Amino acid sequence: MSTAIRPSVPLPLVIIAGCIIAAIGFGTRGSFGLFTLPVTEDLGLSREQWGMAMAIQNLVWGLAQPFAGGMADRYGTGRVLALGGIVYAAGVLGMAFSPDTLTMTLTAGVVTGVGIAIASFGVVMAAFGRVVPAEKRSFVFGIATAASSAGQFIFAPLGQGFINAFGWQMALVWIAMLLLLIIPLSAALRGRAESVPGEADLPFMQALSRAWGYGSYRLLVIGFFVCGFHLAFINVHMPAYLVQCGLSPEVGSWTIAVIGLFNIAGSLLSGWLGSRLPKQLLLALIYFLRAIAIGAFLLFPVSEITAYAFAAAMGLLWLSTVPLTAGLVSLFFGPRYMGMLYGIAFLSHQIGSFVGVWLGGYVYDLTGAYDLVWYLGIILGLASAAIHIPINERTDSSFALKAA
Repeated sequence: MSTAIRPSVPLPLVIIAGCIIAAIGFGTRGSFGLFTLPVTEDLGLSREQWGMAMAIQNLVWGLAQPFAGGMADRYGTGRVLALGGIVYAAGVLGMAFSPDTLTMTLTAGVVTGVGIAIASFGVVMAAFGRVVPAEKRSFVFGIATAASSAGQFIFAPLGQGFINAFGWQMALVWIAMLLLLIIPLSAALRGRAESVPGEADLPFMQALSRAWGYGSYRLLVIGFFVCGFHLAFINVHMPAYLVQCGLSPEVGSWTIAVIGLFNIAGSLLSGWLGSRLPKQLLLALIYFLRAIAIGAFLLFPVSEITAYAFAAAMGLLWLSTVPLTAGLVSLFFGPRYMGMLYGIAFLSHQIGSFVGVWLGGYVYDLTGAYDLVWYLGIILGLASAAIHIPINERTDSSFALKAA
């Protein structure tokens, strides 16, 4: 299988540049919720129309991610990230001047979704997987994930400051300009995965077909659906749930902030532990603890204390799945096809996100409460924990053998 190759620039600079790209890309995406009220009020859009544009963005992001990863594997991460910065900036700029629902759906949903995929931390981690030694990949993946969370913290107040100072349209223009910083930063991540003796340069579908034949990979992909379900449902519906329980909207916004804060620590801890303990068992533990956290949150009366405690617990478990999942994909198949094959796993994650957002709204409209979705989140967490236990943490030797 492929091993780490020596980058054309010093490895610390590769990691720093990649983390800044991840922070800018994920931070921008995380700031879109700030535009809900000014955009819908100014353009006369309903919450459903704006929400559908954001849901389509998540789905397009997931659908485009495997192709973005495949492009990075074949043509080089630096080129792909630079292209992603251009597309991402074009989508955000288009949002600023979208006059109606259809245009907003195309710019905020489709174009921006494609841009996020091409300039995402998934492509960054593919670059890291190529140049970082195997024994250190999980930890470095954790650093990249933590950088993404830090970007969310930076861009939330920055985006709100832009809105307050310039209005929502010019705020989006300024954010689009910041996205263009990805282009020069991408130069540090130039290069592509190379084949070694025993590996063939497989077409997209052939490589995917052979990887999908590996049972542990299938289980990993299926389990990642649950991660997306949890994250999207809580991120979108948690503030409204707390208001329904009698708390203020400010408490809802701070719970999301607390999740992001603890997510930095959780991602770093996950990456560090993934270099020392079986990754599949750590993933099983994370999903099990999520189920316990949700159950405990529902068991006690909702208050500010329980809301913040739940947010802190979920924050530690939030994106801590990402470095472990990426680490397993890299371990299974090596870095040669990591961008594409991690992209397939991430597609499952985003389908889960779409279902979590949609089902939360559907169940609330149907029953007037979120209880059924909370209970489903517990069941799915336990099921995902069980799915990860039989995963084998070893290289799929038949993948390289068949490819030869």
